[in-house]
Formats: sequence, C-alpha cells, structure tokens
Amino acid sequence: MRIVIAGGHGQIALRLERLLAARGDEVAGIIRAEGQSGDLRSAGAEPVVLDLESASVEQIAEVLKGADAAVFAAGAGPGSSAARKDTVDRDAAVLFADAAERAGVRRYVVISSMGADTEREGDEVFDGYLRAKGAADEDVR
Repeated sequence: MRIVIAGGHGQIALRLERLLAARGDEVAGIIRAEGQSGDLRSAGAEPVVLDLESASVEQIAEVLKGADAAVFAAGAGPGSSAARKDTVDRDAAVLFADAAERAGVRRYVVISSMGADTEREGDEVFDGYLRAKGAADEDVR
C-alpha cells in the first residue's frame, strides 16, 4: 500500500512511518521544513515538503495521487496560538480530507483528540484546540 501522512515529523507520524515501512508499505510524510527530511528517511518514509497552511487542495491532491490511504497527523503543536489551532488542527485537516477525496483516496484517518468538541467552553488555548479538533472531526464525518 501507499500511505501519505500529513504531519510526517510528529511523534505519531514517525512511529507510524516506521511500522508501515517495516511491513513493506510505501510511505510518504508531508512536512513543512526540509530539515526534517533525514528523520523521515530514517523512519522509512519519503519526505514531501509542503506547508498545509498555504497549500491548495490541488497541490495536496497531487501528492495524494495514487495513495491507498491518507492519515492526518498534523497539528499546530504545544505552545502555538489559538489561531494556529484553527488553521492547522481544523482547516488543514479539512483541506487534506478534501484533497484526498479529489485524488480518489478511499481510506482517510484523522488523528483527533479525546474531548474534541465544537461546543467546548473556555478561553484557554487548549479549549480552542478541542473546538478545532471537534470541527475537523465533524467535517470529515
């Protein structure tokens, strides 16, 4: 199988890349920074440099062309702003799903979060994260 993983340098993605490559799958990991390429190669994945916050659905669909599965494991990360929770954890997940659909990828997995909920109350950044994840989950469903 060919599997494309968004957020290819994250902890979940690197572990998944190693497992998939070890069983003989072809794995590509989407990353923002060229400097992360070596870590992906070490995990057995092909690095694809593409910023999901600025990429178009067409650009992402091109990367996904021929993939059997797509995994969204990207995230704004700890220490990021509430605004980036929306642009990455919500918007990029939806964009990646739309691109997967456009590319004909029939299997799509989104790494979400326990407690993801669009109605989550609170003004803390983590509350915004859970709202963003909830919105992405709803859109993907």
